[in-house]
Amino acid sequence: MILVGIVEPTIGTATMRSNPLPPLLTVLCCLQFFATGAHHIVIAQAHGVSRSAVGKAIHAVSVILAGLLNRYVKFPTGLEIESVKRKFYSVAGFPNVVGAVDGTHVKIQAPPDNEADYVNRKGYHSLNVQMVCDANYRITDVIAKWPGSVHDSRMFSEGILCQKLETGQIDGLLLGDSGYPCRKYLMTPYANPRNLSEERFNTALCRTRVLIEQTFGMLKRRFAVLKYGIRTTPDRAAVYVASCAMLHNFGFEHGDVYGRQTYEDDDMPQVDNQGVDVNGRTQRDYITQRHFAV
Repeated sequence: MILVGIVEPTIGTATMRSNPLPPLLTVLCCLQFFATGAHHIVIAQAHGVSRSAVGKAIHAVSVILAGLLNRYVKFPTGLEIESVKRKFYSVAGFPNVVGAVDGTHVKIQAPPDNEADYVNRKGYHSLNVQMVCDANYRITDVIAKWPGSVHDSRMFSEGILCQKLETGQIDGLLLGDSGYPCRKYLMTPYANPRNLSEERFNTALCRTRVLIEQTFGMLKRRFAVLKYGIRTTPDRAAVYVASCAMLHNFGFEHGDVYGRQTYEDDDMPQVDNQGVDVNGRTQRDYITQRHFAV
């Protein structure tokens, strides 16, 4: 009902040609699509409306929700960052962490333009979606515009969040898997740990970074359209992804707690070609010796 109140001023206007769907029914059609990924005709039959009306309802509501993304999905600032760091540290003792980052593929239908760019490593068409979460499974950053063939490290390096970390606007570390380059602000595991201290570093990093995988699990279980695929163009699919990310945080904000679920991905991350730079290696070794030395 809160969502109805948010979207009603925009979609509740009657026309001279026909009567639009009531705002409540419009929102329910959109939520059912996100929750099931069902064909529009199935949702139309369930609600006793036309297929075209369902398509218009989904589009109208998703555009509104995606427009609210920056209000509900935002990176912590000020005192919030210190609270996030404490909660991450309580997981496995990894210091100064402000977020866990990873990418996930959302299946889409083959687009008419640049079709080959959207074929990912598994051989199907997708968007490669990057997200960052905090220790409470809230999404704090999302990028949903890249084709499935794009490498995780490129998505990250060309994002605004990376620029803020590089320029020191954000004081803290992100944790990523081996698909990302190790940098002074982005910690990744040792590829070949040489001693117990480095093994302890890897263990703490993996135990902490798994929060983003659990966030993906929650997101795809709640919004099955992201798990089973979106039968639309890349641009509209990106709007749907943004809407689901907004609804994920919206649910947390309004006490709609949902059980976590580990995200299962049978594809190993692509190792970044840039590897580890000097600052990244120095920072990683410093953290290892300071916090995980035996």
